[in-house]
Amino acid sequence: MAPQSHGPATWWRGAVLFDVDGTLVDSAYVHTLAWWQAFRQHQHDVPMAAIHWCVGMGGDRLVDALLPAGRDRDADAAILASHAAIFAMSWPSLRAFDGAKDLLAQCHAGGLAVALASSARREDLAANRKALAADALIHAATSSNDAQESKPAPDILVAALEAVRVPAAGAVFVGDAVWDMKAAAALGMPAIGVTCGGRSAAELLEAGAGEVYAGPRDLLDNLQASAIGKLLALPA
Repeated sequence: MAPQSHGPATWWRGAVLFDVDGTLVDSAYVHTLAWWQAFRQHQHDVPMAAIHWCVGMGGDRLVDALLPAGRDRDADAAILASHAAIFAMSWPSLRAFDGAKDLLAQCHAGGLAVALASSARREDLAANRKALAADALIHAATSSNDAQESKPAPDILVAALEAVRVPAAGAVFVGDAVWDMKAAAALGMPAIGVTCGGRSAAELLEAGAGEVYAGPRDLLDNLQASAIGKLLALPA
């Protein structure tokens, strides 16, 4: 399925791509708990700390990273399905971080294309978008369904860039996971890290972030001095 997009790109100064889980929506630890429960349902005892480290990867990569290489891989699909079912029970309780919608609005108002570039399933992304309540500010949205490989591969970011018709050189990516930073680095795209998903500033900087903020509100308060501010300063 092609990523959702709308609007001409001719007037955009550039684009800002946003990860969603743990970046705009407070769901990183919800995913951690859902994975922990899914693994236990299938007789795998995986520590939550190890799971949280991998959140931000696509589900297939996460399972492969956390379970023994010699396991029966035929059961992986059932684990993924269990995680999806468990996480879906939390959809009504998902909440956007403070400043998330305002940050999208400021980028939109400044003439930048706004795109969501998430490793989430299409259904989970839809639930996150409901929590954001900012569809009028979003020009494109891509999910794991739009990419052959999930983060840290850059495929999802490439799909988002194609949807808004902006090159990587004219875009900035905002994310909370080391996998987000690595995906942006693979394209030579400036990356902004946020620690609201649970990863430290040091981890994000080591993974390739050019700058790190506490969350959407902190980034918004410092927008003009950020990599996004440089895009906003470009002529229309």
